[in-house]
Amino acid sequence: MHSEHGWLADARHVPSPHHDCRPEDEIPSLLVVHNISLPPGEFGGPWIDALFTGTIDPDAHPFFAEIAHLRVSAHCLIRRDGEIVQYVPFDKRAWHAGVSQYQGRERCNDFSIGIELEGTDTLPYTDAQYEQLAAVTRTLISLYPAIARNLTGHSDIAPQRKTDPGPAFDWERFKTLLTALSEKEMT
Repeated sequence: MHSEHGWLADARHVPSPHHDCRPEDEIPSLLVVHNISLPPGEFGGPWIDALFTGTIDPDAHPFFAEIAHLRVSAHCLIRRDGEIVQYVPFDKRAWHAGVSQYQGRERCNDFSIGIELEGTDTLPYTDAQYEQLAAVTRTLISLYPAIARNLTGHSDIAPQRKTDPGPAFDWERFKTLLTALSEKEMT
């Protein structure tokens, strides 16, 4: 997987206005794994793109009226079929973590990259999602080596507010795939 100017070459690009510059050009050192489904528990459709670009129709579903005012984004979304959608270049600050803290440091958006998996806390993620997440993470580690030591879930940086990626996310499987990719690159 290749990245140029903060954008993955292999991803579908849907630029979000919901981002800004990192403070003092901070280098990302944390990867935060999230999940999202819109409407909740439903997959596919244009709604995640619409939320992250500020164009969600509050009348299209009752839940959307509750979230249409939000100004949120992630760097990437990995859909159930493995498609990667990128909204914000990695060198910019996406608005994904909210009020958050990692290892005593607040404002995780300042120094993190947020990747959403299309899913829920309780439904198993797909093989394609794990494979793509590992591939994207390897690319990120090649760009920002400190990320290798700092992989976490949204629930870990905002435990009073968030539960994602939830108990359905298999951290061991993700880390095993990541290690396998790393070993493959060395041979």
